[in-house]
Amino acid sequence: MSEPALAIDALSFSIRGQRILHNVSVQIGSGETWSIIGTNGAGKSTLLKCLMRIHRGWTGRARLHGRDLAAFSQRELARRIAYVPQPGNDQGMLYSVREFVRMGRYAYSGPFGAAHPGDGAAIEAALKRADVEIFADRMLDTLSGGERQKVFIAAVLAQGSDILLLDEPTAFLDYGHQAAVAGILRSINRESGATVVSVTHDVNAALQSGGKVLALRGGEVAWIGPAKGLAREQTLNRIFEASFRFLEDPVTGLRLVAPQGAEE
Repeated sequence: MSEPALAIDALSFSIRGQRILHNVSVQIGSGETWSIIGTNGAGKSTLLKCLMRIHRGWTGRARLHGRDLAAFSQRELARRIAYVPQPGNDQGMLYSVREFVRMGRYAYSGPFGAAHPGDGAAIEAALKRADVEIFADRMLDTLSGGERQKVFIAAVLAQGSDILLLDEPTAFLDYGHQAAVAGILRSINRESGATVVSVTHDVNAALQSGGKVLALRGGEVAWIGPAKGLAREQTLNRIFEASFRFLEDPVTGLRLVAPQGAEE
């Protein structure tokens, strides 16, 4: 059997004595789609930041394609893993869209930041694939939230990594832009075989992904399994300690969920 894209074993992390993650273990196969769900403060975003080495000092072990994460240089890591932070972290970025997407190529630059021969083609292909060609010469801060999020995805496409970590990629977006971003991610996974791992608060988004789910609660693993196994009262109650109603999509037959309101 081939090595998983990411193998996380007993990862734990604390900040100033406050435990954030505790003994998190999961194996993510190459080309798989994963959703990370859980309550507020469960450690979802923190897990991604540990894998990106934004947070350091965690314990346990993480391997990238069979090699310890600590053994990668930052440039090597950027060629294998791309990260899209939560929307809203782009304030004050006074760059054009094309300039911002070009930054995704930093892992391939030569001495003193010299351009790589493949930069131009990679940038243009990323702009087209993320459907932001029309915005290429506009300033990033003139775009809507949904448009900027597609630009962030274009930057990670230009980066050429085979693993994408996305933190709430559709948060604060209208339904149209949510669908557009989700469609781009499905296309990336299907056409290039990239491994896609997304943090989300939306249980239905996790169900519709058709992939696998890691659920965290209080920094610990509450549930792991295929997305279709998530839509069960006992499972969701274990994760969220809340009651849910279940609805069936009349077109796809997919089971969807909604929180059960308090009785009058």
